[in-house]
Amino acid sequence: MNDYDIRRPVSGDAAAIHDLVAEHDIQVTGKPDWTLDDIADTLGELDLERDSWVIGSGGRLLGWGYARRKGGSDNVDIDVQAREPGAAALLWDLVLGRAGHLAREAGHDHAVVDVSVYEQDTVMREAAKERGFAPATSFHRMRADHSGVRPLSLPGVTVEAGSPGGGEVLRAAHAVQQEAFAEHFGFVPATFEEWAGEMEASSANDWTQLLLARVHGEPAAMLLGTNHFVPDENCGYVRTLATRPAFRGRGLGRLLLTWAFEADERRGRAGTILHVDGNNTTPALGLYRSVGMRSVLVIDVWRALLRPGS
Repeated sequence: MNDYDIRRPVSGDAAAIHDLVAEHDIQVTGKPDWTLDDIADTLGELDLERDSWVIGSGGRLLGWGYARRKGGSDNVDIDVQAREPGAAALLWDLVLGRAGHLAREAGHDHAVVDVSVYEQDTVMREAAKERGFAPATSFHRMRADHSGVRPLSLPGVTVEAGSPGGGEVLRAAHAVQQEAFAEHFGFVPATFEEWAGEMEASSANDWTQLLLARVHGEPAAMLLGTNHFVPDENCGYVRTLATRPAFRGRGLGRLLLTWAFEADERRGRAGTILHVDGNNTTPALGLYRSVGMRSVLVIDVWRALLRPGS
């Protein structure tokens, strides 16, 4: 049996964890998918003393894993990254155990545990299956490449951009997002303060990339862009696109996408990326394809119901 060093990570581990994750991504997808800033942001979001572990041996990092509850819900996201099976098995046990504790701490008798797996990652898929996980949905990474994008307009529709400290626009956009996403996979309600705090904790956040569409003055749709894919892809990223149910079918999503595309091209970005739930009940995939986007990667979400002590 290997002599493992198991400890809690610290922020200074970000570079070594990034090397670990990038090595895995290259093996599976052909290129790194997380930037160093992505890793640093994730470490900053976690309670490192309780919710995450690193495993090493002989001074080499062999694995990293974490469990993170969504708000006060029973829904817990986990991840396991490892260079060898033994380290992976230990991390799976640790993060699943912590997922159960997190659910109990929030007053739930069970945890709904989600893990994201690249479509072609057979090792991770088998590990999830062995532990009772099953596919729940798939997210498509879509990309549009830009060349002379022109923003659309619609009668009676105005578009406002966000700004740091732009309270009213940000609050209206948050209200649209909360209403529009209420039935989406994995959605957990968040107060404005929680939502804004999460955005501002990310190094990729930029409130000037938030767009709010109003129909005859009433907030109807929003788009939140970030810089997540600028360092590695020179692309903008649509983190959120949401339309209130009463305003769907009017072309507001297409309009906001063209505004975001034009702004990204003006910033010198080669394209724009977003993720869409392939099982979304709205015709989202069709919308994105209609504005020239194509699927470049599929990430499956595997889900298990965990009842601690059962």
